[in-house]
Amino acid sequence: MTAPGEPVAAVDCGTNSTRLLVLGGGGERLERRMVITRLGAGVDRTGALSGEAVERTLAVLVQYRQLLDRHHVAASHLRAAATSAARDASNAADFLDPAEAILGRRPEVIEGEEEGRLSYLGATAGLDPRGGPYLVVDIGGGSTELILGRSPESSSEAAGPAAVVSLDIGCVRLAERFLHHDPPGPDELAAAHEAVRSLVGAVRDGGSFSGGRRLVGLAGTVSALTVMALGLDRFVEEKVHHARVDRRQVRELAARLASLPLEERRRVRGMEPERADVIVGGAIVLEEVMDAFSFGELTTSESDILDGLAAELRGRSAGGAAV
Repeated sequence: MTAPGEPVAAVDCGTNSTRLLVLGGGGERLERRMVITRLGAGVDRTGALSGEAVERTLAVLVQYRQLLDRHHVAASHLRAAATSAARDASNAADFLDPAEAILGRRPEVIEGEEEGRLSYLGATAGLDPRGGPYLVVDIGGGSTELILGRSPESSSEAAGPAAVVSLDIGCVRLAERFLHHDPPGPDELAAAHEAVRSLVGAVRDGGSFSGGRRLVGLAGTVSALTVMALGLDRFVEEKVHHARVDRRQVRELAARLASLPLEERRRVRGMEPERADVIVGGAIVLEEVMDAFSFGELTTSESDILDGLAAELRGRSAGGAAV
């Protein structure tokens, strides 16, 4: 159990990126880092993590361990999560074993619904409950989570969101499965759209996700599109966090990015060059979610699963219950 006043940290070993959040004893942010490591490269095709991807990700964890030591974060005050790539890989232990040796804490391979719950906890922490219920979309590299919150009249958020689903679609998976040419051809784009539309449409038609009043988007695809929609040269958190992007902007950006060869896409104003090869797949997911649930606007959140993991650690120190 985490003692009050001690720093806590969360690590997210995702399909596309590896991220770190360190909070001080008072909840103040000490570090927030993100490196695109592409742990899940090729997993959709081979069912296994590649040695190169594992080495890339472990090298970043070594850097993060140094930061954890600098801030005196004990292993007992750390929570690490591994998501879609580790869930799907037959050789996940090839990553988890050395990751545990580096961090002193074994990354938990969390299921999609738990990933969604934690993402929702982080995403909505700074939003007015009266604006809900919120529908949160977390577009990862290998999976996308949809999470519907409870109505503002609900007696307690402690029970968690009203509905959570994890879909095996994400920016890396779509790019590897459908988008093989540079730039992708019309037939490839149509097939990717149809695959996402079918999965998201089935969720919508099931009825459990109706009633969301505001769409909140998480993760790198959403952040990158928001940076471009705002006309920024680079990511600036205070401008991106809780910014609003309308459906027309998403559609226009998605079409423009899909029309460009990779090298030109890398040079688009505001683009992270390392994300350019998978941004089209992520934009397709966001387009289809906005269309399926008839949202004309998206609110971007820079708080996500990392914040949810850290909040639960801090919550336990405050009285044993998750926040």
